[in-house]
Amino acid sequence: MRYRLHIANKNYSSWSMRPWVLMRALGIHFEEVLTPFEYGSRQPSFDAFSPTGKVPCLVDGSLTVWDSLAICEYLAEATPAVWPQDPAARAFARCAATEMHSGFGALRDECSMNCGLTIETGTPSEALKRDLARLEALWEAGLERFGGPWLAGDAFTAVDAFFAPVAVRICGYQLPLGERAMAYVERMLTYPAVAEWVEAGTNEPWREAFHEEDCIRGRRVIEDRRPPVEA
Repeated sequence: MRYRLHIANKNYSSWSMRPWVLMRALGIHFEEVLTPFEYGSRQPSFDAFSPTGKVPCLVDGSLTVWDSLAICEYLAEATPAVWPQDPAARAFARCAATEMHSGFGALRDECSMNCGLTIETGTPSEALKRDLARLEALWEAGLERFGGPWLAGDAFTAVDAFFAPVAVRICGYQLPLGERAMAYVERMLTYPAVAEWVEAGTNEPWREAFHEEDCIRGRRVIEDRRPPVEA
């Protein structure tokens, strides 16, 4: 098998989710290597395979590619379907994926990913409201311009993979979006590659204190769908 993809817990690792879902969706075969978080997002055991000590990290023979966006661009060299074939759609997809990669700080900070929890968020902060408004506008623009059902047209591409963890957050934290954006969230969560990741993350046997605290932050947990952890 040509590719080895290093990831961390599917329950928490939104960065790992992006290339994993993309490769699964496009039928790009790879060996999955999952190293659970010990505490926090960086840990010494990741140094064995990642120059940054973070995940995801793709290994292709003697070559190592780190960072989720760089992995997608590397895969696109051999698999053009990573990005839309239409130049305008491809430009939009790259811009939107890059915006997700570097932006939406309040959404990331206040709504850390957890596949197995539904959390009562309450009234969103002003910063989170701005992120949600921008998210909705961005999705609406892509769906309207390129006709859907995906953000850049009729095929699932890297831009959709980049927003897959956002769909998990929108659902898990019960965040308010308009009808068309919520329909995209539902479409995303029922897409086979995404649903497979979420199910696996929900059923993982591990809990990691840093990520648990970061997700809950004293808020009420409405539902925990994960199996109980043995003492």
